[in-house]
Amino acid sequence: MKKLTILPGILLLAATAAAQAVPAGTALMVKLDTTLATFSNKPGDPFQGKLSQPVMLGGRIMIPAGATVEGRVTKVSEPRRIAGKPSIGILPEAVIFPNGERYFLDATLVDTNLGRGSDVDTEGRFKGSGFDKSDKIETGAGTAGGMLIGGLAGGPLGLAIGGAVAATATTAHWLEKHRSAILPAGTELTLELNRPLMVSGAAASAPSSGGQ
Repeated sequence: MKKLTILPGILLLAATAAAQAVPAGTALMVKLDTTLATFSNKPGDPFQGKLSQPVMLGGRIMIPAGATVEGRVTKVSEPRRIAGKPSIGILPEAVIFPNGERYFLDATLVDTNLGRGSDVDTEGRFKGSGFDKSDKIETGAGTAGGMLIGGLAGGPLGLAIGGAVAATATTAHWLEKHRSAILPAGTELTLELNRPLMVSGAAASAPSSGGQ
């Protein structure tokens, strides 16, 4: 009896035919499992989250809700307040389906649900808040306090000296303080695919009745 020989090229074609592509530009809504912060994380630290919504294409679920997204922190910046906003960069690297299938993920963070006071830049870095109204109040209050003490001690000249001294001390204190960029666990991240994600045909499934 002759043995059947299956050429590698035929296997490759079969696998390719079975695979389906999730298009570039598709949004993945991912709920963060781990808190990420500029004061506690460093480049290389891992992070993990889960899809809060399935990714649909042509009435089929291409990536199911609950699929795990893994990645790592790429950059952490926590400048002094006057230098700009703190930021934390993340790189999504893989998506793992509930059945264990794992796929390389090329995606960029484009938004979060944290609202005002934070944003995401064009490089996918999350930015915290920088110098704000409370900082101005703090600086002004310090100067006023110094002028009051100086005035009590030495009249008009004391007012000027006291104000200058207090302003210097307050500014130094302000410059030493840092803002932090924080992505708490539970934050919903919006990731966007940079290139198509190929998943096996078996992984895609039709939604159940009453499903999304």
